[in-house]
Amino acid sequence: MTETTLLSTGAIRGAYRSSQDLRADSAETAGDAAQAGGASFSEMLREASVNALHEARAADAMVQAGLQGEVNTQQVVQAALELESTVKLAVSVRDKFVAAYQEVMRMPI
Repeated sequence: MTETTLLSTGAIRGAYRSSQDLRADSAETAGDAAQAGGASFSEMLREASVNALHEARAADAMVQAGLQGEVNTQQVVQAALELESTVKLAVSVRDKFVAAYQEVMRMPI
């Protein structure tokens, strides 16, 4: 049984754009980290959650615009797919964070 995957060019462009933003942000963060002694983990986590929230709000706005007939269905689907990838990333980061926390809690003192 073969499984087919449908990838839209918008989703691919969104992923590429996000990776470019991450590279630009990491280059800026590296420069800031050298000056300030490094960004704290809580700040990085806060920024990631704020970015995910903005992505969710943008997708919601696109859905609302689609319901009002201002944008076409393809744009709504692309926004939904971008949101889906953002949510999957956020869930995987959360899972890794919880696993790391549990591992630390198992360490003998």
